[in-house]
Amino acid sequence: MNEGHWNTPNPTTGGVPKPLSGRRVLVPRGGPWGDGVAASLRQLGAVPVIAPLINFAPTNDQATLDEALADLAAGAFDWLTLTSATTVDVLYAYEAVIPAETKVAVVGETTAAAMQAVGYRVDLVPERDNSAQGMAEQMIEIETEPRKVLTLRSEIAKPVLTRLLIEAGHDVRSVVAYRTVGVPVTEKIATDVHSGRINAILVTSGSVAEQVVEQFPEIPASTVIAAIGPRTAKDAKRAGLSVDVVADRQTVDSLIEAVARFPLTTDESTS
Repeated sequence: MNEGHWNTPNPTTGGVPKPLSGRRVLVPRGGPWGDGVAASLRQLGAVPVIAPLINFAPTNDQATLDEALADLAAGAFDWLTLTSATTVDVLYAYEAVIPAETKVAVVGETTAAAMQAVGYRVDLVPERDNSAQGMAEQMIEIETEPRKVLTLRSEIAKPVLTRLLIEAGHDVRSVVAYRTVGVPVTEKIATDVHSGRINAILVTSGSVAEQVVEQFPEIPASTVIAAIGPRTAKDAKRAGLSVDVVADRQTVDSLIEAVARFPLTTDESTS
């Protein structure tokens, strides 16, 4: 997957070149997120193919989550931390109350936007490193005295944030808010990927990368694999996926911009 070209030429629309004109791009999540990504791709001339590869299921320990959210509402925590936009969906679904005195830290701009979209405020987004480690490091710089922290996470999330905060002397309660499960694609999608009709696949998390490897065992070399950031690229490579494009920042806009900037080489055999 390193041939540096798409399978189709780069036409213009109305005389104005669009960097992704005619390219079919697989969007690996549905819902409002997938619709938003699809809209952004269409503006650049792409043909988005929404094919959810992962979904989210309730935690297996509902009682612990209920207790944590009740304590949150009661003001038991100085900080609430979120490392994915999916956790925002959990907060919204449970009508969670975040007291004014509880500060909220989120891992990146995507999660911050999701919080603000449903009416929650955000107090901290890492400035240097949009990752759990980056968020922990910045919180540790800010809070020199021990604080009570609630971390809501996926069942498969690595405990980096919790470990670093505990090592710094903070009182951390780490609670699983949801589980990530794979979603089988349709036979048509699988065939389109195998045949090369899908020109690019967006990889937005390690979980998505694992599903790409599992569900598409034979991806043509001409298919561009694009990772949403360096950390996701590393997770994808660990899962056995070759990555062609890596976004500078862990945001959807950065990912789409990176795909649009990917150097195109005319392939006469497919023109």
